[in-house]
Amino acid sequence: MVKAWYMDDSEEDQRLPHRRDDTDVSLEQLAEIGVEYVFVDPKNYKENEKLEKLRSERGYTYMDQIECCREKLPNYDARIKAFYEEHLHDDEEVRFILEGSGYFDVRDKQDKWIRIFLEGGDLIVMPAGIYHRFTLDRNDHVVAVRLFVGDPVWTPLNRPQENLDVRKEYVAKYINA
Repeated sequence: MVKAWYMDDSEEDQRLPHRRDDTDVSLEQLAEIGVEYVFVDPKNYKENEKLEKLRSERGYTYMDQIECCREKLPNYDARIKAFYEEHLHDDEEVRFILEGSGYFDVRDKQDKWIRIFLEGGDLIVMPAGIYHRFTLDRNDHVVAVRLFVGDPVWTPLNRPQENLDVRKEYVAKYINA
C-alpha cells in the first residue's frame, strides 16, 4: 500500500524520506488534488485485468518500461537532477512501479510538498497541470512502466507555468474547487 506524508524543509539528500512527524497523507487527500492510486500485481502485469481496464477506460495506448539506476540510465546524474526539478506536464503522468522504489513529490492546495513513496505494485496517476517531481530513494533503483495516451511526451514544463491553460484547468478543478 502506498505511503504519503508531508515533507520537512531539510536540504539534505533528496533521496531521504524527509518526513515530518505525524503527517501522514491519505489516499482521499491525494484524490482531492487529483492524484489517483491503484495497486496492480507486478507479476504478469501485461495480462493484469485491472491494468487492462485502466488502459481501456483512459485510452492509454502506449506503454514502455524504464530502469533508473546508475548502470542502466544514460547520463544518470543529469537525468536524476532533471527529474527532481519541479515541473508539470500537458498530459497525465502515469507510473507503475515493477521493482525498486522511489518518491514522487506533489504540491497540495496550500503549495506544500507531499512525498509519495512508491514500490513494486504501486501505480500512480498524476493529473495534467499538477506541479511534481521524482527522485529515487537511497536504494538508487527503480523499474517503472510508463503509460500514455497516443505518442509519449516527456517534456517537463518547469515552474512557474501559471499562464498555461493546462495549469489553469488544474487549479480550477482541484485547487479552487
